[in-house]
Amino acid sequence: MKVRKHFRTNIEMVLYIIVTAVIVRQFFLGNYQNMFLGVLTLVLFSLPKIIEKRLAVSIPVGLETVILIFIFSAEILGEINAFYVKIPIWDTILHTVNGFLMAAIGFSLIDIFNRSERFTLKMSPYFVAFTAFCFSMTVGVMWEFFEFGMDILFGTDMQKDWVVGTVNTVMLDSTLTNTVISVPIDTVLVNGTDWGLNGYLDIGLIDTMKDLIVNFIGAVVFSVIGIVYLKQRGKGRLAASLIPVVRTDE
Repeated sequence: MKVRKHFRTNIEMVLYIIVTAVIVRQFFLGNYQNMFLGVLTLVLFSLPKIIEKRLAVSIPVGLETVILIFIFSAEILGEINAFYVKIPIWDTILHTVNGFLMAAIGFSLIDIFNRSERFTLKMSPYFVAFTAFCFSMTVGVMWEFFEFGMDILFGTDMQKDWVVGTVNTVMLDSTLTNTVISVPIDTVLVNGTDWGLNGYLDIGLIDTMKDLIVNFIGAVVFSVIGIVYLKQRGKGRLAASLIPVVRTDE
């Protein structure tokens, strides 16, 4: 236990130092938006401890480490260092991890209630895992709503564009027989200027569906881990390192 706490402290300390250095650097660069993102990152780092205190649970080192690295990767690496643009699969990786984490949180909440003496209803491992899966997918959908709202209301580009080289549509079928017409796109003119794209810009649909698909994958993976954990309670280090438990020292 002491080794685990030491490991947790080291990870936290390194991340806090890096983020603090980023905040100071952005301040001197005059980039106050990125400085705010750094401050927000420090606030988000405190979420695991707040959850532990509020819900009287103990978050395993493995899960807390994944949460901290996820926040760091999304805000500091993704936003401030533009990994979302520099590394095309960065957003995909984070959405997959998000699906995994949200399933872990949903699973933990249901499992804690399921083991509580105050509740007479006891659910099967499969139902608990299914509920966790649904929780994760709901959070994923709500996040896509948020991205869409930000893009529409504030002109951001959270739903990243994709270049589509071929259009498959029935709208161009002159015979009106609902026949799919496949049209390759060689050039795109924007306000009379050739942008050099071998396709048109899809503004969000493909990105949204891709995010939901990888969220689905992450949620399924954790749900399977959760089923194994419930069927073999107390066994399996992987599940035990990812699932919060009720504290017994209070």
